Amino acid sequence: MKNKKALQALVLSKEQVDSVITLYSSGKINEAIETIKALNESYPNVPLLFNILGACYMKLGQTDAAEKMFATAVAIKPDYAEAHFNHGFALKDAGKIDLAVGSYRKAIGLLPNYPMAHNNLGNALLELKQYDVAIEHFEWAVAYQPDFFEAHNNLGLANREINQIHSAIENFEKAIAIKPSFSKAHINLGNAFGELGQKDASIKCFEQALAIEPDNANAHVSIGTVFKELGQLEKAIKSFERAIAANPNYGVAYYNLTSMKQNSINEELASKMRSILSSNDLRQSDRINFCFALANVYEKLEKKNDFFKFLNEGNRLRKEELDSSLERYQGTMTVVKKIFSSMPLINKKLSSYETSTIRPIFIVGMPRCGSTLVEQIMSSHRNVHGAGEIQSLRTILAPIIQDYVKNDPVFTLDISSNKKNQEPNISDNNFLSIRQQYLDALSQLNAPEKIITDKSLLNFRFIGIILKAFPEAKIIHLKRDARAICWSIYKNNFPQPGIGFGNNMQDLAGYYSSYSEMMTFWHERFPNKIYDLNYENLTTNQEEETKKLLKYCELDWDKNCLNFHTNKRAVKTASNLQVRQKMYQGSSEAWKKYETHLEPLIKSLSSY
Repeated sequence: MKNKKALQALVLSKEQVDSVITLYSSGKINEAIETIKALNESYPNVPLLFNILGACYMKLGQTDAAEKMFATAVAIKPDYAEAHFNHGFALKDAGKIDLAVGSYRKAIGLLPNYPMAHNNLGNALLELKQYDVAIEHFEWAVAYQPDFFEAHNNLGLANREINQIHSAIENFEKAIAIKPSFSKAHINLGNAFGELGQKDASIKCFEQALAIEPDNANAHVSIGTVFKELGQLEKAIKSFERAIAANPNYGVAYYNLTSMKQNSINEELASKMRSILSSNDLRQSDRINFCFALANVYEKLEKKNDFFKFLNEGNRLRKEELDSSLERYQGTMTVVKKIFSSMPLINKKLSSYETSTIRPIFIVGMPRCGSTLVEQIMSSHRNVHGAGEIQSLRTILAPIIQDYVKNDPVFTLDISSNKKNQEPNISDNNFLSIRQQYLDALSQLNAPEKIITDKSLLNFRFIGIILKAFPEAKIIHLKRDARAICWSIYKNNFPQPGIGFGNNMQDLAGYYSSYSEMMTFWHERFPNKIYDLNYENLTTNQEEETKKLLKYCELDWDKNCLNFHTNKRAVKTASNLQVRQKMYQGSSEAWKKYETHLEPLIKSLSSY
């Protein structure tokens, strides 16, 4: 025992430390580990050795072992900022985001001017959807290290999440100015320009990324997606094929390709994808996309059993990934109903409202209800700008309503609420703030037309809020055969958390029921304020229904609305190929082909 204490009193020499660091830095990780273990025999309580050993295990992908080493380092030396930082890194890698946040905060508490810790904490908070706090830490990171290009890029990602697109663009451009070869920032800049509808600028950014990294699969998919949105299908196909050549395991590239390509859809392609899918090394996101891609192939090959085998598996994995449940999607509707059940009917604007030159048109309903077609018709009018699915309203409402909502994956940004037991309420000042923020967001589009459509369909939950904040707004509610809607949702690959209810037939039917009840509620509360447009009627009587629609929106007749398929605007949704065609009928009957496989869903929807 005496000898052991004597050994512990010994101090590692600089040469010993340098030798270990040299082995690590030169990539001789296993040698470094053996050297450290040997040194531990003589120096059992040296935190530096455990910290380096943890770093070695991280290099080998042994996250659990690394986590233990970093934990040992900080247990020996609680004020070891670097070890707390590394511990946070390992915890985040293991998916323990909350614990990682705690470790990063400890590192910053010990060393406030630690740029990497601020940046990594920001990334962890970004995953937790705590955007405002994440932004604060990214800003600290670049304040302490102005040339920290990764932090500038991450700040852009955070600003994009809160719909501050112009700020995000500035952040990405700053990152690129510091490091012009930073391809990731070029891609992110391209995506930001895309959200503003600036597709030419978006394409240029992706091209710059590819000039830096010709084999960047993400850049190929990104530019291919824009080409697809613009209806430039040959270019899109080539881009997706190049993405696959660059990364043969990139599931999203296969999904995009199979969702649009008619030629070369054969058993050989299916066999290739099935072989890749059987790999244990495939990421979960890629595995999901391969399942949906195989479903696309087998649907086109008319092999129903194989089609449903992979479709069901893709939906099962997506539901697992999103950790979705029906109850999580119903909370917001319950809260909003409570608010408007007691609120007086809204027949006039608040006295403090100011008239705006911009007039929004909200298109709402269930996904796959025909909204893309309707927006394509509307945006073909000379006075209307089709903005697509604008996320601004959700972002604006989050700080106001989230305190009353439990775990809504669409809506809740930070569920650290202390108001869950309070009666939900929205003040007049809240409505004024919602109005101004949303109009500011629309103005950022820089659209020459002053009538702007927003087809964020799940805004059906907030119709009362919309009518209160925008008494001049028009609301178009798309109705379609419930079986057609639910089948189309189930068969499409939706990665967005907001549509997680669509990955299970029982959840789908339950959500449709809640949606139907919500729309009944709004019609009762606000009679004659919502225009119901039936999709099947529109496809059968195109001109008549289009004229009625324009009349409701207080727009004069424009024959271009009948030629919507010639509209060259970018279309982001799953219907971007269909709206390039003339009006066609029969799509609402497609589910009948699979009636046997859909029996549980159809039975649940029998009352609609």
